[in-house]
Amino acid sequence: MRLTTKGRFAVTAMIDLALRQDKGPVTLSGISQRQEISLSYLEQLFGKLRRHEIVDSVRGPGGGYTLARRMEDVTVADIIIAVDEPLDATQCGGKENCGSHPKEHGTRCMTHDLWATLNAKMVDYLDSVSLRDLVEQQKQKSNDQSVVKMHRPNNTAAA
Repeated sequence: MRLTTKGRFAVTAMIDLALRQDKGPVTLSGISQRQEISLSYLEQLFGKLRRHEIVDSVRGPGGGYTLARRMEDVTVADIIIAVDEPLDATQCGGKENCGSHPKEHGTRCMTHDLWATLNAKMVDYLDSVSLRDLVEQQKQKSNDQSVVKMHRPNNTAAA
């Protein structure tokens, strides 16, 4: 599997957007600051996400980005594919010419089927995880952290 920062950043930025869009369009500069992702990189990613109709852009004062679909209708696979991130564990990109001595049309390496099966399982898994699932996980983590902070003993006890 070759999942680079492009796919990771796109998923992270989409979670940030989904967590905040109920207050109106979310700016890329805000996402950039919160997630420590370059603004110019986010602009490239969101251009691709917009072309794949995963986000909508709102121009003008108070503008930014919103989801173009419901959170439950956007999967991690949708996001990664939209930013052109390959989900391929084979060396040949599925062309079956990965053997060490390729002939005219190439030969398959001995482990090609193993990696091709991994690809299918990866896509199936990432297609089963929705943006809503990831947002709910983040909300739960925030709630858990708030509870821990509330129950922490005061360190300024009198001597």
